[in-house]
Amino acid sequence: MSLLDVLVDFARTGRVGPLRCGMSLAEAEDLLGPGRPHPAIVMKGPDINGYPYSWSALDLSVTRRTVSSIRINLWPGSTATLPPLVLPDAVPFDATVLREDMLAALDDAGCAHEVDENLTFGNQSGTLAQPAGVGMIFCLPASNTDVADRDRHYLVSIHKHAS
Repeated sequence: MSLLDVLVDFARTGRVGPLRCGMSLAEAEDLLGPGRPHPAIVMKGPDINGYPYSWSALDLSVTRRTVSSIRINLWPGSTATLPPLVLPDAVPFDATVLREDMLAALDDAGCAHEVDENLTFGNQSGTLAQPAGVGMIFCLPASNTDVADRDRHYLVSIHKHAS
């Protein structure tokens, strides 16, 4: 399974493997192991809402100890890792995904998508995959980013929020 396979499956289903919005944080930690809580959680305690628990490039935000959003963060020009549950060969992978490659993979999988006008402005563009309602944010690379083509948009985040 490749990173692109994981991303397309997430866009189509709204799930990352067995992870889904609405599951308890305890269930997620049973599957993934303990997450690295955001500093606000460490400071204020586990009942603070809306801050992520992280497993490398995977973030789960929690509201009332229930997963309220799932996000995979990518940094073009760098490497990242995902937990073995998500990407079985949990070795660092190239986190550079071109918008054209992602959209072509969605088309090949029969996953409908449309421009998300709310997230398209400046140097960024947003796409919304249907019917799962998974959002993607693509950006032009930052000046210090090591990518082949600085004039193309790259995936920086793919996310699902609880309905």
